[in-house]
Amino acid sequence: MAQFQRPKTLLDSLGEEIIRILTPVSICMFLVVLLVSILNSSSSLSVTSIATIAYSETSSDSSWDKFLGALLNSLAFVAVVTVATFILVLFFYLRCTKFLKIYMGFSSFVVLGFMGGEIALFFIEKFSVPIDCITFLVLLFNFAVIGVLAVFMSKMAIVVTQGYLVLIGMLVAYWFTLLPEWTTWVLLVAMALYDLAAVLLPVGPLKLLVELAMSRDEDIPALVYEARPVTHHDPASGPIQRRIWRQRQTVRLDSEDNSSSNRNVNVISDSNTTVSIVQTSHSGTGIARVEEGQVLESIAELSAPLINRGMDGQDGMSAESLMLEGMGLGSSGAIKLGLGDFIFYSVLVGRAAMYDFMTVYACYLAIVAGLGVTLMLLALYQKALPALPVSIALGVLFYFLTRFLLEIFIVQCSLILVMF
Repeated sequence: MAQFQRPKTLLDSLGEEIIRILTPVSICMFLVVLLVSILNSSSSLSVTSIATIAYSETSSDSSWDKFLGALLNSLAFVAVVTVATFILVLFFYLRCTKFLKIYMGFSSFVVLGFMGGEIALFFIEKFSVPIDCITFLVLLFNFAVIGVLAVFMSKMAIVVTQGYLVLIGMLVAYWFTLLPEWTTWVLLVAMALYDLAAVLLPVGPLKLLVELAMSRDEDIPALVYEARPVTHHDPASGPIQRRIWRQRQTVRLDSEDNSSSNRNVNVISDSNTTVSIVQTSHSGTGIARVEEGQVLESIAELSAPLINRGMDGQDGMSAESLMLEGMGLGSSGAIKLGLGDFIFYSVLVGRAAMYDFMTVYACYLAIVAGLGVTLMLLALYQKALPALPVSIALGVLFYFLTRFLLEIFIVQCSLILVMF
């Protein structure tokens, strides 16, 4: 009988990890391309936002003026994002976590309610859907409220939470595609550079936020997509070395004859680490807390695989080796990807869809390749990494190469029947 061996490092399960994070990214990009293809053909809607605060692009402007204006818009947008991120770090440092969660919930409600409602109105108008305003408002309000609860209450199925995160990313990305063309492309490059600096520089706001969260052993109150961890277990190997989910989990006892109101406290110790599973008396829920050690098979469903590191006899690890937020590994061992990465990936393919589907295919393959490279670097360096730079650089490069070189070549080959 074939036996499954637990992977030694993330590189051993890299293919599965890529699929688990690539699937929602692909769905988000596909939905944005679908929205652009359906709605932009019938509506010439333009938006005014922070991204166009310094310059409004017009068709009569020269290319140089458009570039300079787009550069000013991008600098203004990046400056606003930087200030907002430092304010987020300040509030998180002051332990205003509840306020941040309320703010994030309100932002999600606005995205789902107002942006989602506007797009729904576009569809109703385009396809002449018969619906009265009261029914529409009731459905929209319920849709938005359930989305906020699913994302921030963490008491719904993980599929529902992940689905709403993808929808939020899709809605925001579609509105970004309505920006002027030059502003969109320069903004994508500017955000990739900002992501690189914010995560890797010692004084970067995202790096400070991650370090603060890891020092407190807290989750960052932000919109972050977390893929399910890949688990491999050999039944013959005995106890499993895992890392327990930090969230509260529902624990069902296998033995039905235990009618006592008090629950057991199981402690497993070795020379370096301790694992504690504390079960409450009547609620059926427990709080699992773990450093690194061994976990019994009976609680394997609450765990995710460790990534082996050279401990060198030390009891603890440095803060840098535990930096697992951003695009990195969460406490559960699952890959985490910020929703902003979803948005800007989708903006790139959405803008490409406004020109031709050939550029969409090229940009999609470039983004997937960049995401794979970033995941490989994540597996090697074991620290939070920016997910935008590689994918955006490849995507922008492939877009312009496809638009100005590949398409011309293919069209000429088709005209002389070399390729058809």
